[in-house]
Amino acid sequence: MIGRYADRMTFDVILKRMLARVPNSVDKREGSVIYDALAPAAAELAKTYMELDVVMDETFVDTASLQYLILRCKERGVPVLGETAAIIQAETRPVMLELQVGTRFRCGAVNYAVKEKMSPGLYRLESETPGTEGNQYTGTLIPIQSVNGLQSAEIKGVLIPGENGDTTETLRERYYASIDGESFGGNVADYKETVNALHGVGGVKVYPVWNGGGTVKLTVISSDYTVPSEELIAAVQQEIDPQANQGEGLGLAPIGHSVTVAGVKDEPVSITTRLTFIDGWRWEDAREQVELAVRDYFAELAAAWADADATVIRIAQIETRILALSCVLDIADTALNGQTKNVQITTDHIPSLKKIEVVV
Repeated sequence: MIGRYADRMTFDVILKRMLARVPNSVDKREGSVIYDALAPAAAELAKTYMELDVVMDETFVDTASLQYLILRCKERGVPVLGETAAIIQAETRPVMLELQVGTRFRCGAVNYAVKEKMSPGLYRLESETPGTEGNQYTGTLIPIQSVNGLQSAEIKGVLIPGENGDTTETLRERYYASIDGESFGGNVADYKETVNALHGVGGVKVYPVWNGGGTVKLTVISSDYTVPSEELIAAVQQEIDPQANQGEGLGLAPIGHSVTVAGVKDEPVSITTRLTFIDGWRWEDAREQVELAVRDYFAELAAAWADADATVIRIAQIETRILALSCVLDIADTALNGQTKNVQITTDHIPSLKKIEVVV
């Protein structure tokens, strides 16, 4: 029989079956001795069937909760990724001011602590809050404690994005990915699994034998699906195959593999379109909403970049998303980079919005 036990083996069903085994010569009505004796046992059995449903759910990866999914992942050696802290670059004035390691700053709701000096006026700071909350690209840093002589401190960019820990669904996806592409000894699946587990990496494309036998190229995207910093690229290179000893197996790459790590690049896209606005709206008022809708679409393309054979910007998608805005009545004549056709992004590039021009 197919279905959940608790749906079939209810209290009434179980009690009816138990009473059916009692001779009809005995009073089996509700309130009778035999009824009152069997009813508590039937209730306990019904509860047992409900708990059996839970056991069945937790047994299989497709329905297991996070606690038991972690145990199934351990069986396959799939690691559970925890939260990581963002590493940012900060610029201070005056440049000759020396900050001590551990000096704390605040931007918005996030605290950062100085980890090391990079160069005069430039410091590497780490978010005290793990996860994506520390990935603030710009903003003024306010010192938590007094810093004599400090004139200003600004976030210049994210060097290594912070990442949220695994959820039930992300862990389940990685479990299935470990089955779909069995990783072994430096094959493509092995590189993907290894690189994706590194702090700050959101995806990777693997190009084996890209420059002759024994060579491998890895193109990575940051965990916030933007162009990775040079520091992140260097960190991945060091982990996988240090440049000073390429091919010697001193990193995670197998002996004999000379690995080159690169990052995705932006491909600017200009959009022209003809918009008809709802009464009371003008382009100046709607610009922010329209640009945000396009950037959200581009962000989705970037998030899917690692698993896509090709990245195509589709005019239909852009028009659909802009038309969904409450301020837009109609849209027509949309062109990308001056052409009224879809644009396929260059390999190892992700789209970025250069500008939107609205034709009146």
